Amino acid sequence: MDMDRLLAMSRPELDQLFRTSPAGEIPRGEGRGTVLLARGTKVSRAAAALARLLAWQGKVFAPDGKELRNRVTPFGLRAVKAEVYRDGSRLDGAECTVLDYSRTSLLAHRIRDEIRRIGPGVYLGLVYWGRRRVLDFVLNFPDADSWATRA
Repeated sequence: MDMDRLLAMSRPELDQLFRTSPAGEIPRGEGRGTVLLARGTKVSRAAAALARLLAWQGKVFAPDGKELRNRVTPFGLRAVKAEVYRDGSRLDGAECTVLDYSRTSLLAHRIRDEIRRIGPGVYLGLVYWGRRRVLDFVLNFPDADSWATRA
């Protein structure tokens, strides 16, 4: 999946892509994150770059796939832990990988991310604050071949 295309997609288009994508393997290792802030606008790329520079660079999944830590701040600190498991998506009820912060983070305890594989080593994510969807993101795993064949 081409990043320029993803950055230009509207929320309904991203929803359709998520609905038609499989859960995929639970990721392992480091995924480079891109926030999809201003979908469909000319500022999408700049907004995503600024978010990566100042706030969030991605997620680092444990080798066993049961937890992760986000890479945050301009220094890429590994913080904000989440539990990782399979469950039904809030969007459509079909299986997805859930990134659950409710028992692992005081800061993000109301956050639930859901991801599905949209291409080799590429995952589309939805972010919920409580029951309200607030954001979308993409994770790219350049080393996906090494863990996908073992999953």
